[in-house]
Amino acid sequence: MSVVIYFPGRGTLRERIYLEAKAEGQAEGQAEERASMILSVLEKRGIPVPEYTRERIASCADLDTLALWVDRSWTAAAAEDLFAEDPEVPGSSPEQA
Repeated sequence: MSVVIYFPGRGTLRERIYLEAKAEGQAEGQAEERASMILSVLEKRGIPVPEYTRERIASCADLDTLALWVDRSWTAAAAEDLFAEDPEVPGSSPEQA
């Protein structure tokens, strides 16, 4: 048996706006969670986080970037190490600029 959920105005602009807003809210929640995780890991490791770095982490909305920073937070010697250029990405190292 399948369940059909009826949304008033289904297939309309109203529904599309509703669904887009819902997805955007979920993405914002994920970004906030990841930023919180990064700051928590750095804090637990005893790494000081300057206010400008804290703001940069908290204001980032790119989930892929935040995932990279989460990974780096486990091994970073300083908070600024999160933002180091990735040597695996062509054109991202300062020597190539």
